[in-house]
Amino acid sequence: MKVSTEWLKDYVTLENVAPKDLAEQITRAGIEIDEVENRNKGVDKIVVGYVVSKEKHPDADKLNVCIVNAGLEEELQIVCGAKNVDAGQKVPVALIGATMPDGMQIKKAKLRGVLSQGMICSAKELGLNEKLLPKAQQEGIFVLPESVEIGTPISHVLGLNDQVLDFDLTPNRSDCLSMHGAAYEVGAILGREVNIPNPLDQLIEVSDAAAEHISVRISTPEYCTHYAARYITGVTITSSPQWMQNRLMAAGVRPINNIVDITNYVMLEYGQPLHAFDADKLNKGAIDVRFAKDGETLITLDDQERKLEPHMLLITDGVKPIALAGVMGGANSEVTEQTVNILLESAHFDGAIVRKTSRQLGLRSEASLRFEKEVDRGVVVQALNRAASLIASLTGGAVHHGVVESIVEPAKEVTITLRLEKLNGVLGTELSMLEVKTIFARLNFDCADTAQGIIEVRVPTRRGDITTDVDLMEEIARLYGYDNIPTTPIEGPTTPGAYTKPQALRRELRRMLTHGGWQELISYSFTHPDQAAVFPALTIGSKPVKLSMPMSEERSVLRTSIIPQLLDAATYNVNRKHPDLALFEMGHVFFTEEEQLTVQPKEIPVLSLLLSGNKGQKQWNVTPVKVDFFDIKGTLETLFNHLGLQDAVTYVANQPEGYHPGRSASIYLDNGSGVKVLLGTLGQVHPQLQLDRDLEDVYVAELLLQPLFDNTDYELRYRDLPRYPAVERDIAVVVDERTEAGALLATIRETAGELLQTVQVFDVYTGSKLGDNKKSIAISLVYRHQDRTLTDEEVTSVHGTVVTALEQTFEAELRK
Repeated sequence: MKVSTEWLKDYVTLENVAPKDLAEQITRAGIEIDEVENRNKGVDKIVVGYVVSKEKHPDADKLNVCIVNAGLEEELQIVCGAKNVDAGQKVPVALIGATMPDGMQIKKAKLRGVLSQGMICSAKELGLNEKLLPKAQQEGIFVLPESVEIGTPISHVLGLNDQVLDFDLTPNRSDCLSMHGAAYEVGAILGREVNIPNPLDQLIEVSDAAAEHISVRISTPEYCTHYAARYITGVTITSSPQWMQNRLMAAGVRPINNIVDITNYVMLEYGQPLHAFDADKLNKGAIDVRFAKDGETLITLDDQERKLEPHMLLITDGVKPIALAGVMGGANSEVTEQTVNILLESAHFDGAIVRKTSRQLGLRSEASLRFEKEVDRGVVVQALNRAASLIASLTGGAVHHGVVESIVEPAKEVTITLRLEKLNGVLGTELSMLEVKTIFARLNFDCADTAQGIIEVRVPTRRGDITTDVDLMEEIARLYGYDNIPTTPIEGPTTPGAYTKPQALRRELRRMLTHGGWQELISYSFTHPDQAAVFPALTIGSKPVKLSMPMSEERSVLRTSIIPQLLDAATYNVNRKHPDLALFEMGHVFFTEEEQLTVQPKEIPVLSLLLSGNKGQKQWNVTPVKVDFFDIKGTLETLFNHLGLQDAVTYVANQPEGYHPGRSASIYLDNGSGVKVLLGTLGQVHPQLQLDRDLEDVYVAELLLQPLFDNTDYELRYRDLPRYPAVERDIAVVVDERTEAGALLATIRETAGELLQTVQVFDVYTGSKLGDNKKSIAISLVYRHQDRTLTDEEVTSVHGTVVTALEQTFEAELRK
């Protein structure tokens, strides 16, 4: 909102306050002033001149020699090349010695041998924004109204001795989208009285009643709470007076004609949009506010045909649409030079419906802006009367008696109770009741004491942003001055910030994987229903959550596994010649056990990994090796070892759906009480899925993170490097081919106890020499004590116990 300080002076005195100082005070009170613009761009020694005569230049066809009366002792001879200059005009004349806004100095000069004693100016040469001028003034010299006096400084005529404050308003301060609202704000800040004239004081009506010529009906009461109209006859359409044009241009509005300019002027003055219809183009002056019908169209004032939809609010004359409510009028009721009788509209429309129509049609106007931000509902009739008064005085029209209106819900002032103790407690101040009431008086809020320390405040309708006592506290704070509120040190115990356990574990897992060469993927949580059923191992028996308004069938349910998205990424990369992949994603999967949702779906965090292609690049001395099951298993073991879970995790051969039937396993975690809970799955993707996606061998894993959060007391621990030698013993045992190596290792760890440092399988052999359904597993065991050197007897004793345990538990035989 651009606020002219000269216009502002009509309502509040600005004596002894420089515009820049005022801007600073307004900014400190909560409304930022983006700019203080001086409308005078350097105009000096430029006055109103009268063109006495015009003759053709003797030696130049495009130049004219003009004799100009500029209010000096002698008339001036000025050579002018403008096409529209003519005798009898009043024009801006730059005198000798003037400096133009662009820096040009005006001197006596000879143009093609003819003396020129000044310059007749165009709007551009005066530093005016041509886009804000009436079309007739945008080219050639600037022709002034006949009423201006010769010799008057042009800065006075055009209102250039003005400073414009650019209010950068937040959405809640729609009250300052008007000069009155800005005046109340400035008056409150400066502590000065605000005088708003009563429009009825200057309104003269004729006895003929408006209700005999026009009628108003609201068919959509929930979206139009008040519609008021006046009937004015005998108007003459012409240019508006210069003072009004000056103020409109200062506010960034281009003058058009006296009727349109008056509606814009009052809109800027009151914040209430108005619209004038040519009453003779309406169906018996009958106004009906309703929604559009299917197939209806309207040609708006910008000559564009608009296809209307049933949710768009219209002003109609009972037969045809004549305006988009709160947005733009229709060309079929436009005020033109032939207009004689006017129906003048002032109404309150629902901001949401105006915004929806405006956005859909791409029509933004000053009117729609104000309705969207909810203008003051209490000035509908006041603004109407003000505009009617101006039309009567500036166009010669006759205002017919009475306002024709329909009111669904009258505007009401809000009364709010405020406790002084609470106010001071929130602000940290010690304000007295007198100080608080003084601030409310500056705001023009009526207030009264109702009890000791309690005050009731009646908030005017222009401040629709104030609805609770906290809003009143904000008003007190900003007018009392934020700089005056004392600084109070924070007291009480403080808690240093830290990651939660899940946050810390997530970050550690991510760090380890990325440092290990894995790349993180972030995919959609939405997927196709077929994708959601491919890997159900972690959510078996559950159902995917369907979206009520999906973007497409491809994104119609929430994922129950992240592996399908990893496979999509693998396909995308392989198709673009990037076959070597190590991808992971940490995210959430979703599921429910209900056909129809009645409770919140389950949302669980998971970690998913995908490995495919070769382990390394081909080099002259290196042959690439394809990844296999043990590479992805090794990555998981590295993670578990880092988290201290190496002894709590077991792998069980399994055939989860979506996995290779012979190269997959389930992962279980001992929760510390002897109960093993499912932690995840890993293995090769089923060959048919690989074939469907045109992929080679792909290995995936998916872990539930919640068991890790619940059972991991993760903390970085350091230990000394071993100072005493280790003893290594190897054994090879023949067992049933169905015996899992993991079970053997678990038994060895449990039996050997703390003396066992590491144990691992280094060979597996099957063959006829061992017998049917037998296999040999070779295992390396490393024994070490942290504080002393082990003796052969100690190692032999422990190792013998391990062998005995294997023989008794698995019927294992030492291979000879």
